[in-house]
Amino acid sequence: MRITCPICGDRDRREFYVKGAALARPEASATLEDWHEHVNLRDNRAGETKELWYHEMGCSAWIEVCRNTVSHEIVSTRLAATADLGAKR
Repeated sequence: MRITCPICGDRDRREFYVKGAALARPEASATLEDWHEHVNLRDNRAGETKELWYHEMGCSAWIEVCRNTVSHEIVSTRLAATADLGAKR
């Protein structure tokens, strides 16, 4: 699988470390139940999903990768700093 880093260009996925779904974190004042849901209860759906990847063996950028979990096709990539992670689920 190849991932296009917005800074370095097309790279092998082994240069990256996947950190999980690209979801907004609960506020610091959120309840324990909110944090439990965020950390432990995840959707595992087939189709397109947004994930955070770290370019560990490259430029050290955080990248939002939109990937199809069925075909593993990379639909799009962008720097996580420019991504709108949205509100809490």
